[in-house]
Amino acid sequence: MSKNKQPTRKWLTIVGIGEDGVAGLGDEAKQRIADAEVVFGGKRHLALVASLAKGEARPWPTPFDAEMRDVLALAGKNVCVLASGDPFFHGVGVTLARKVTPDEMLVLPAPSSLSLAASRLGWALQDVETKSLHGHPIDLIRPLLHPGARILALTSDGDAPAAIAGLLDENGFGPSRLTVLEALGGPEEKHRTARADAFDLKKINSVNVLALEVESTTDARILPLTVGLADHLFEHDGQITKREIRAITLSALAPRRGELLWDIGAGSGSIGIEWMLAHPSMRAIAIEADEERAARIRRNAAHCGVPGLVVIEGTAPKALAKLETPEAIFIGGGGSDAGVLEKAIKALRPGGRLVANAVTLEMEALLLDQHTRRGGDLTRIALSRAAPVGSMQAWRPAMPVMQWSWVKP
Repeated sequence: MSKNKQPTRKWLTIVGIGEDGVAGLGDEAKQRIADAEVVFGGKRHLALVASLAKGEARPWPTPFDAEMRDVLALAGKNVCVLASGDPFFHGVGVTLARKVTPDEMLVLPAPSSLSLAASRLGWALQDVETKSLHGHPIDLIRPLLHPGARILALTSDGDAPAAIAGLLDENGFGPSRLTVLEALGGPEEKHRTARADAFDLKKINSVNVLALEVESTTDARILPLTVGLADHLFEHDGQITKREIRAITLSALAPRRGELLWDIGAGSGSIGIEWMLAHPSMRAIAIEADEERAARIRRNAAHCGVPGLVVIEGTAPKALAKLETPEAIFIGGGGSDAGVLEKAIKALRPGGRLVANAVTLEMEALLLDQHTRRGGDLTRIALSRAAPVGSMQAWRPAMPVMQWSWVKP
């Protein structure tokens, strides 16, 4: 008979704390802080519990150590970590959980700042879009800007609300109502409201949540929820996978949560951008040889709310060396260059998808050869658009596109 396994000692306590400090803590949280040999936290949090903590107070280092070396070095001792609100909502608890098992830690959360904001506004939290902009570009809010949307955004500092108001006004969302909720749960709590196009709030507390009630003008830059965004939403020089072809291509690429795409010969970056718009967990690397186009891709990514798109300036296949292994690859430009297709196929992980589009006879020949050798699906896409012919309209055909899609065994 095997011996019963002894429970792991919970040496680490993570305590969520609000702006009301010790007054808002439960008895167990207070006891854990008082008993801790070492208490970690931001300077503001450590000051809030100074009357309670008896152990050594250690503020977080600058820059912040995401590896949590100082905490892990004390494993087995009685350690307490202070966090804002809910430690597992964009908090330090998430970072620690990558290093410490649940059996080794006790977590005592407080309401998150977004929960407090929703309660102050009377908003149903399940119906609200939430976004952390703390330490992240404010461009991330762009995909959420739809008329009638309610958004709660964590900000980085007191300047962020004005910057976000400016972004809204520049993109046709000037009538939106912005409420700044400052120091929620503390004695200095304050709520102030202004329209985006008339935002004049000053001296905003650095600890704030921004609530947005989105309204738009007729020319607002709205990013639809479907694939195949209108071509005019991208800055380009003609090197762009056109809207209808893009929609078919993304369908063939079949994005799945958390996957990485290589967009080879990215042009305007439209494929990688729409791949990332499918879900916040999606990642993409755009490979583009032309310096001007690479800069354009970065601008397009920011303007479409996916500033995390990685742009590699270089020519395939050389530029593909040492890149992280992808789950999907799209070849839109330069696919007929020597070694590109072979390198992409070799780099793709088993079960990964490759989609290549051809408009030239040379690229068509390559794709026909690959289809003969490896299988997959071949599709010929032919589109026509109505265009003026004298005083009337007629169909004007676009260049046909051959598409090869293949799953690596």
